Amino acid sequence: MRTLFHHPLSPFSRKVRVALAEKRLDFDLVVEKPWERREEFMLMNPAGEVPVLVEDDGTAIAEQGAICEYLEDAYPTATLLGSEVALRAEVRRLVGWFDVKFKAEVTDLLVGEKLFKRFSGQGTPQAQSIRAGLANIHYHLDYIGWLCERRTWLAGDQFSWADIAAAAQLSSIDYLGDVPWDDHPEAKNFYARVKSRPSFRPILADHQPGLPPPKHYADLDF
Repeated sequence: MRTLFHHPLSPFSRKVRVALAEKRLDFDLVVEKPWERREEFMLMNPAGEVPVLVEDDGTAIAEQGAICEYLEDAYPTATLLGSEVALRAEVRRLVGWFDVKFKAEVTDLLVGEKLFKRFSGQGTPQAQSIRAGLANIHYHLDYIGWLCERRTWLAGDQFSWADIAAAAQLSSIDYLGDVPWDDHPEAKNFYARVKSRPSFRPILADHQPGLPPPKHYADLDF
């Protein structure tokens, strides 16, 4: 069986999980704690990062961006990139925005500080970083709202990698209750639409022992 080595609160793990489900590909999940640097896992990905996808024949694909490109190349029928050249470029641009800019300016400062430092024993959260993440998120939610006012989905008329990338980051932060949804109704509506997709619902069932999410987390109507 196809297997995804992941961590439940890793946004990139969530991104790949949703894409596999959107492409209707069956897979098993194996929880990996990357900070443990388990030898067998390091052999699959020397970078020691989740996710890693292992196909039925044993082929291992590491690094989330490479996994996403692989899925699009290997299973192109249910495309998440789009068929038009301009749309594909816009999808890639927005994926880069959420994978790099949003992650660095928001997710790493909130999820990274509050959760992964705790899990990995890397010290106490830095209050300054958390304050910066809470401030930065408004800019990104405004941008999501701006896109939603002009398009059906973030990149255009089709649900795409861009929407998955955005929702994966948002869902990890929402697990902490740190997304100010009431201040950003357009972004809230976008996330509710993604949340309601069958591919996304298993994400909302993930719970970290000893750290329950807020009550609205798994509520499809908030």
